[in-house]
Amino acid sequence: MTGGLDPGVFALAFLAVLAGAVVQAVVGLGIGLVAAPVITLLAPQLMPGVLISLAFVLPMITLAEERRDIDWHGLNWSLPARVLGTVAGVWVVTTFTADQLGVFIGSIVLLAVLVTWHAVEVPVNRGTLSAAGFVGGVTGTATSIGGPPFALLYQHRPPRQIRTTMAVYFLVGAAISLTGLTVSGDLTRHQVAVGALLLPAVVLGVVIGAPLRRLLPTHRVRAAVLAVSAASALVLVVRSLV
Repeated sequence: MTGGLDPGVFALAFLAVLAGAVVQAVVGLGIGLVAAPVITLLAPQLMPGVLISLAFVLPMITLAEERRDIDWHGLNWSLPARVLGTVAGVWVVTTFTADQLGVFIGSIVLLAVLVTWHAVEVPVNRGTLSAAGFVGGVTGTATSIGGPPFALLYQHRPPRQIRTTMAVYFLVGAAISLTGLTVSGDLTRHQVAVGALLLPAVVLGVVIGAPLRRLLPTHRVRAAVLAVSAASALVLVVRSLV
């Protein structure tokens, strides 16, 4: 029951998804930042489909718990731009080799960590929302990491609004990306099958993350996941280049 993967590789992927789901349950994003470098390093043939499949399910669980304070105005500007970004993201997936995609994913994670770490304050307006939607569409489709551009805009909003608004953004964005990858033939049955096997890690991560949301200071969890993500991304980039 490992989807044709080596049991050790599957176990590490399971733990990476579990850790990412815990972080996302606490702060609103994280499954891609944590799990994408690890899975790309261990089983690049699974990317990006396996994590985008999981990114489609995880927001459903979040929205089942919380549905208030969603910023529909911001979503109305970011989601249409995400459609255009998805087209560019599909082109990246169909053009790059596995090693090139590894460098791309690692670089995107490092850039996201740097930007998020410094917590640069960006004004929330039509232009920035559209730009975040487009960039998120590119990176979300090509690497499964589409949250940081949008999260950057909402970092100073109330925690519940961040979680619920980003849940809708991830849900619709993942659906758009999965459609684009299916049309291009880059979403394989194997990726979806392994995603289904990793789904318990997502559910368990949400169960663990829910109480932590009330107990742990968000900034401490955020610092830890950014450090782990940066280390994983560096290893991925070095391995892909070598």
